[in-house]
Amino acid sequence: MKFKTRVNKVRRSIMRSITKNIGSSYSEPKKGDIAVSEIKSVLIIRPNHRLGNQLLLTPLVQEVINTFEGCTIDLFVKGGVAHPVFENYTQINNIIKLPRKPFDNVFKYAKSWLSIKKQSYDLVINADRNSSSGKLLTQLAKAKIKVFGDIDESIKETYLDHEHISKYPVYNLRFYLTKLGLDKPEAEMPVLDIKLSDEEITKGNTILNDIIKNNGKKTICIYTNATGNKCYSEAWWENVYSRLLKEYPNYNIIEMLPIENISKINFKAPHFYSQDIREMGAIIRNTSIFISADNGVMHLASASLVPVVGFFSRTNTKIYGSYGNGSVALNTNETNIDDWFKAIGNILN
Repeated sequence: MKFKTRVNKVRRSIMRSITKNIGSSYSEPKKGDIAVSEIKSVLIIRPNHRLGNQLLLTPLVQEVINTFEGCTIDLFVKGGVAHPVFENYTQINNIIKLPRKPFDNVFKYAKSWLSIKKQSYDLVINADRNSSSGKLLTQLAKAKIKVFGDIDESIKETYLDHEHISKYPVYNLRFYLTKLGLDKPEAEMPVLDIKLSDEEITKGNTILNDIIKNNGKKTICIYTNATGNKCYSEAWWENVYSRLLKEYPNYNIIEMLPIENISKINFKAPHFYSQDIREMGAIIRNTSIFISADNGVMHLASASLVPVVGFFSRTNTKIYGSYGNGSVALNTNETNIDDWFKAIGNILN
């Protein structure tokens, strides 16, 4: 284990120990404390820099927008990826950013933490129940109502999908609002969405047509990379790719490349690369299906409103699984290639 990894592991353990009881003494809201119509300013806290985690925040942001008419939202995040993710969310007022490397930017880091005390909010939400810094920031924030993120037992008993990292903050918010007296009908769960504009989608289609030479076929997009032990081998992807070619000769098959410019199928398919996540999403939006291991780009495809087949071997599908738009999450330790292609066929046929 690397020294940096060991330090981070110890740091997280210490922070959890310090913050485990934060919020336990907070008096939960009750009917009459505040009218839902009075909630106009909201702070959502998710101090994580990864693309996937910012995309997984979009359902909660949509729920807040749909619930509190005319509200403005501040986001407390880490790094700059939230800017392109929420670019077309007009209700986002301010994005407060922690630097990705706090020890290299101590002043900026402290300034971001202290800034949370300057503004008063009607509602503050910690979007990650396992985030020690999220709980601490929620404690520090000035707000009439605070949601620290812990799941009530009634939510666990009612919703089979309560473990999902995008869904439980939405269920949590709905639970707390019932305590305020909001009789809200059971609404559909929001899906991941970066709100691509018509102009972006049209541009994405132009780029896709240049890749496939505008041949009139529908397109399957694959992404063969992932981080660490979530990544599948070249032999594994070669097997999947050759089966795709055999079963879907009437489809284009293209590969989106990662920043490292590597391909687990040795660049055999027409491929493309972009550093612009909205452009990436717009290209994906014009395809019929996106096939990938669990990673941030998989969540980007979901947020581009395209059916996703997500392969999982290490992470928990109940927590991180792709959902919405006909998407499926498959545990490859418990399924085989025939199962995977049955799922693909259910989407394409």
